[in-house]
Amino acid sequence: MRVIEVSKHGGPEVLQLAEREQPVAGKGELLIAVEAAGVNRPDIIQRLGFYPAPAGASDLLGLEVAGVVAAVGEGVEGWRVGEAVCARSNGGGYAEFTSVDAGQCLPIPAGLSAVQAASLPETFFTVWSNVFDRAKLRSGESFLVHGGTSGIGVTAIQMAKAVGAKVYATAGSDEKVAACETLGAVKAINYRSEDFVEAVRAHHDKPGIDVILDMVGGDYIQKNFSLAAIEGRIANINFQAGFEASVNFMPMMTKRITFSASTLRPQSAASKARIASALQESFWPLIEMGKIRPVIAARFPLAEAADAHRLMETSQHIGKIILTTGS
Repeated sequence: MRVIEVSKHGGPEVLQLAEREQPVAGKGELLIAVEAAGVNRPDIIQRLGFYPAPAGASDLLGLEVAGVVAAVGEGVEGWRVGEAVCARSNGGGYAEFTSVDAGQCLPIPAGLSAVQAASLPETFFTVWSNVFDRAKLRSGESFLVHGGTSGIGVTAIQMAKAVGAKVYATAGSDEKVAACETLGAVKAINYRSEDFVEAVRAHHDKPGIDVILDMVGGDYIQKNFSLAAIEGRIANINFQAGFEASVNFMPMMTKRITFSASTLRPQSAASKARIASALQESFWPLIEMGKIRPVIAARFPLAEAADAHRLMETSQHIGKIILTTGS
């Protein structure tokens, strides 16, 4: 089968088309004939050498795929060969076939193509885990997501709006601000030209924001503490501006803020299966009803994975970048 290998750690040019033996469906796994795979920021970090694959996982990039079931492993129930499937894998998505724990697989929502479905797992798993499971966002509360036009951002805006939250977002251009508001944000802020703390305060009718999802870190940590409501919850999923910051924790204490940080990939198969089950029950129906829609920025053939990474590194895209295996 064709795969994309990381020949050495470095820039996009290290992504090379290669041939490997097709994997098999192990116990508790599905073998998926991959039609499309999502490109995500962790792929970039792994390519650079800073996010190694966990023990037992494929060394290939690719954390989400969509396609059809090619084989069903021992002990797996509820799946048949030929069924449409999307999955949050532990790696190995940049390939024509990949094996995934069956608990991390979901049916492709009715009406979606494989390309659209490949944009779902990584971001939906991440947002549900951090915003709804950890931070407990509820209807009627306020929500702020940084990086509103990233894959995570476009998902978080729509999921939060769908449950009845008042959504705010930050983005890096006026075009991206408009995209966030089209997706459902009541107010989006261009962080390059405005102080997002003051802009949100000027628009919001309450003293603070209930839930904040951040992938920036750095000086945003202090700003998030300042903007959070009493009993507010802040979830960090990355620290793109740096893992170190000088922080005054007094607002966290006086406002009783809950701060959490997590990464999805090292979590157990059981934990990811629980997330998949919750998504299928609570959000897959909303996708099928059209209340949440995939946002695809660009698609590239598998052989052009390097170009897909180059686009992601510009941060100019709005939504998800997808690789396709078809001719």
